[in-house]
Amino acid sequence: MVEVFKTNVHDEVQAAMLLGCIHARYAHYTANFDLEDCDRILRVKCASAHIPPQPLISLLQDHGFEASVLPDEIIAPAAVV
Repeated sequence: MVEVFKTNVHDEVQAAMLLGCIHARYAHYTANFDLEDCDRILRVKCASAHIPPQPLISLLQDHGFEASVLPDEIIAPAAVV
């Protein structure tokens, strides 16, 4: 399972601190940030379980950051004419 969040994390120091908190609390999660993306992506993976988003959103909020789930968007191919 993968959950992707839009955040307002801006630098590597903030990201490293948050990743430490995530991995300490959720040892079975693998998380990383893509701060070069316009949405400052937090991607969280777990091979063995569903990832409830609210606890992760709350964890970021507890540290003064915002996070929201990015919905899956499936882009249909253009019709061939």
